[in-house]
Amino acid sequence: MAQNPKPVIFCDFDGTITEIDVTDQILSELAHPSWREVEQEWVRGTIGSRECLERQMALVKASERELNALVDAIPVDSSFAGFYDFVEKRGIPFFILSDGFHSVIRRVLRKAGLGGPLASGRRVFASTLEWDAGFLRIQFPFANPGCRHGCATCKLALMKKLESRRWKIFIGDGLSDRFAAERADLVYAKGHLLAYCRDRGLKARPFENFTEVQEDLEKRFAPRPARRRLTSRRVLAAS
Repeated sequence: MAQNPKPVIFCDFDGTITEIDVTDQILSELAHPSWREVEQEWVRGTIGSRECLERQMALVKASERELNALVDAIPVDSSFAGFYDFVEKRGIPFFILSDGFHSVIRRVLRKAGLGGPLASGRRVFASTLEWDAGFLRIQFPFANPGCRHGCATCKLALMKKLESRRWKIFIGDGLSDRFAAERADLVYAKGHLLAYCRDRGLKARPFENFTEVQEDLEKRFAPRPARRRLTSRRVLAAS
């Protein structure tokens, strides 16, 4: 680690900030069961997450009220609010990079009582999900059409663009985080992302909640004690 690095934190949302994957919950409750077959195509690498989401969300049959009720019941990691307060007070830029949906993320955060630039969406980068004449319409403003991986949100490109000169910290839990984790300076991982990192020999610190991440960051970025000047014995003797 460079001396006194200026960090920036990039964080996944589904299953990382939330206790469960929001998109998976929507699909489990409101979509035709064949969404799981599409999921396996993505896991095998046959399709990218952008195509995966397009096909899966087309299988959702629900009203806007039903979808909102499900989203409102999504639990957020109880340690996240304290962690976010910590990074804000330290002046560490914090961004959410997600393969999920911008409006869903904002709704979950507001429901959890979180305000500021996160709940307003200014530091959230994700796909859009809107209702159009009773149907769900999806757009991918942060996809990278020229990339063979076909991600819904190109987290790697966003990491390069946002605060590019800072020391990059990534926090995540899923396979959609793997390309970002490969380029981060420090990775906190759990779930499928942790398994991926271990399989490929990538350094990653395992975590269960944001309290653990905060405690580790406090140690890493604690102010270094000033060096004490040593008075020479010769000067002391002369006095």
